[in-house]
Amino acid sequence: MPAAQRMEFYREMGEAIPETIGEVLTNWWLVVQVAGDPQTARTTAAVKAGTAPGRSASTVMRELRELRELRERGR
Repeated sequence: MPAAQRMEFYREMGEAIPETIGEVLTNWWLVVQVAGDPQTARTTAAVKAGTAPGRSASTVMRELRELRELRERGR
């Protein structure tokens, strides 16, 4: 994990209370698992290059907004 992320982890652990420490550990475990997956690097590169399959989040959000507007007009 890069130094900046390690410092953030230590900060969150230091601020955690007994009721939240499990959530902090789970969140960081997921970060480490995803960062260590070779597919993550390939997917990130494809998204940055614009070659990833699927639609952009902005396209999906626009379509959802349009759909909601159509439904509201139909009421």
